[in-house]
Amino acid sequence: MITPQIAMFILLAAIAVAGAVSLILQRHPIHSALSLIVVMVALSGLYLLQGAEFVAAVQIIVYAGAIMVLFIFVIMLLNAGEEDPSNASRLARFVGVPLAAAFLVEVAFWIGRATSQMAPGPREAVSTRDLSSLLFHEYVFPFELTSFLILIALLGALVLARREDAN
Repeated sequence: MITPQIAMFILLAAIAVAGAVSLILQRHPIHSALSLIVVMVALSGLYLLQGAEFVAAVQIIVYAGAIMVLFIFVIMLLNAGEEDPSNASRLARFVGVPLAAAFLVEVAFWIGRATSQMAPGPREAVSTRDLSSLLFHEYVFPFELTSFLILIALLGALVLARREDAN
């Protein structure tokens, strides 16, 4: 019998997989970035099903919000157009599909091996307050370093966009 939680999981997983496939198949980079946002939102729904509200909120705010806006901003600054297929991209299909299948088999093997060694039982619940306190007290330096790296990437995109305008 399918419970509402299982039905929601199947729906969100299907949306995430469809978004990921769309991400790969899109020819225009903006459409790919928008497909990635769909994947991020579906993943946040999956986190909510697991009871990880903080991780779901971070997924939406940080990844689907800030980072994807940055990606779209950089794509628009660089004026990246539609991808034109070349002989190398056609060759990549013949090499990429078998490699992707081998990668999926290996990932399935390692997931199966890891889950067989997991001990079942109740886990200690961690509150959002504890997580945020840990993030902003113990891990404040990596948190700020990440924002600094994003700022550097944005400045690099601006420099690249200005360089093209000057020519």
